[in-house]
Amino acid sequence: MAPHIDSRIQSPRPETPEPSSRQGRRNPQLDAQLLDADGAVSAKLERCLRHIFAKYCTPCPARPRKHDSITLLTPPDDAILDATGLDAWARDTNGAPFSEETKEELREFLDVTEEGSLTFKGFMQIYQLQTENDEEETWRDLSNHGFDRTLALVSTRREDEAESAHISFFAS
Repeated sequence: MAPHIDSRIQSPRPETPEPSSRQGRRNPQLDAQLLDADGAVSAKLERCLRHIFAKYCTPCPARPRKHDSITLLTPPDDAILDATGLDAWARDTNGAPFSEETKEELREFLDVTEEGSLTFKGFMQIYQLQTENDEEETWRDLSNHGFDRTLALVSTRREDEAESAHISFFAS
C-alpha cells in the first residue's frame, strides 16, 4: 500500500508575508513615488502639492465649478503663502501653527519673497527635504489633505467640512 499523501499544499514558510505586501492587505496597491530617481519631487507629488498650496495661498485660485467630482486646485503663478496662509496650512497639516523659530528657518533657507512669504518653489522645497528624511511624514501630510497612497484626491471629512464652510460663506 502506498503511503498517504496529504493533498493540502503547505507553504514552507506560512508565517512569512508575500514579497512587497503589507500585513492585512490581500491585494495591495503599490504606493506612488514621491521623489523621482534624482531625488526631486515627482510630477504626481507636485500636482498634489499645488492643490494643497492653492487651498491656503494668496491670491486665491479660481474655484472649480464642478461639485460632483473631485477637482485639483491650481494656484496662480504669483501665489504665495503669507503668514496667515502659512499658519492655516501648518494647523491643518500638523495640528498647530509653526513656532516663530521655525518660521525664521523657513525664511532663511527656503524660497521666499522679499516680504518673507513662502513661494510655491519654497513649499516644494519643504516637501522635497521632508520626504528625503521621513517619507512617512509626507504620507501623513498628504493623507491629512485628502490624498491616498496612489496620490489620488479622495473625499475626506476634513475636505467635506472645508468645502461646506466655503459654500456657506459664499451663500451668505
